[in-house]
Amino acid sequence: MKKMQLSTKVFIGFGLGILLGVIFKEKILIIKPLGDLFLRLIKMIVVPLIFFSIVSGVASMGDVKKLQRVGSKTLLYYLVTTGIAGLIGLFAAKLIKPGANFSMALIQTGNVEVKEAPKLLDTLLNMVPTNPVQALVDGNLIQIIVFSIFFGIAITFVGSKAKPVKDFFESATEIMYKVTNFVMEFSPIGVTALIATSVGEYGLKIFGPLGKLILADYVGMILIVLVLYTFMLKFIAKVSLTDFFRYIPKIWAVTASTTSSSGTLPVTISVTEKDYKVKGELASFTLPLGATMNMNGAANYFAVAVIFVAQIYGIEMSLTQQLMTILLATLISVGAPGIPGGGIVLTIMLLNTMGLPVDIMGLIAGIYRILDMGHTTLNVTGDVVSTLCIARSEDMFEKESDYNIAQVNSF
Repeated sequence: MKKMQLSTKVFIGFGLGILLGVIFKEKILIIKPLGDLFLRLIKMIVVPLIFFSIVSGVASMGDVKKLQRVGSKTLLYYLVTTGIAGLIGLFAAKLIKPGANFSMALIQTGNVEVKEAPKLLDTLLNMVPTNPVQALVDGNLIQIIVFSIFFGIAITFVGSKAKPVKDFFESATEIMYKVTNFVMEFSPIGVTALIATSVGEYGLKIFGPLGKLILADYVGMILIVLVLYTFMLKFIAKVSLTDFFRYIPKIWAVTASTTSSSGTLPVTISVTEKDYKVKGELASFTLPLGATMNMNGAANYFAVAVIFVAQIYGIEMSLTQQLMTILLATLISVGAPGIPGGGIVLTIMLLNTMGLPVDIMGLIAGIYRILDMGHTTLNVTGDVVSTLCIARSEDMFEKESDYNIAQVNSF
């Protein structure tokens, strides 16, 4: 066991968790504290890791024009892929028709709270912290990222006088990587507990009346991987698909168990740098940003959910309304980190904005974790794929390997 790679241990834990959940059902909830401890350890390292790594990454670029170019590409990739993911979600929902013949008697009423969707201007303004220290305390990731970028740019402009500060952040980043390694040693146990309790709690009940919704959501996500991500990897990033799908399951095991893009960030950065050989200054910039605003899985789900509800109530949505759904889903996703309650609250906001009933959300909330396992996995996969594309265009792979460009046609 000591010689076994950590990723192998995590996969064993993942499979063991499923087995334990199926065998012991609700009784397995007794090990839930182990999963909760793992989540707390992950949350403990996320804020300092993001702060130190982004400042170090931005300062290490040493060229503000290069940073501007990389930043523009990053935002472009994230916004475009999120929009395309929403379109694919619409296609999947139209194909499977998850709301057709749905029993209205199953809909719960009076137990969901309708909240107003955030305005675009408010979302943009809330990205800038009025108190960076408070943002660190509150764990407001998007505000931490904005402040970190400004801080890193300032180090670059100051130049040699800021070298001690730059060295400090580089050392602090390495320290946080080591702390991350300590925490991840516990991940096989944490993953086992999280998966076991999820399977034990929901069991086969998830394949009941909401089975077609789950199916449509996952079909959309699979199509995004097979169509969108495969195209980007082969023709833009120009990397070996065999190698990509060899390493990415290391991340998937953690995303499926934690259902947190930011919580998975330490593993995402580690795999992207060590296995995909992307330079640290790029991975430390694009991946934390993606964890807060690149929501391909969420956009897919929002599109499926809107069509699902419309089909339940027999509402025909025009093409304009469907395209508006994609636009709103993309904008709402950007504001997701600052909204408590995650995808459930965001879905209610979107349905309310589109003038659709929200009563069904009481039923969806019961199985949302099953959906969110896929959403988080797709979100983080999209972060990695976009980072590989940017790394290729900016020549930011480690030179000694150049990430096996010669193997581009090996799959």
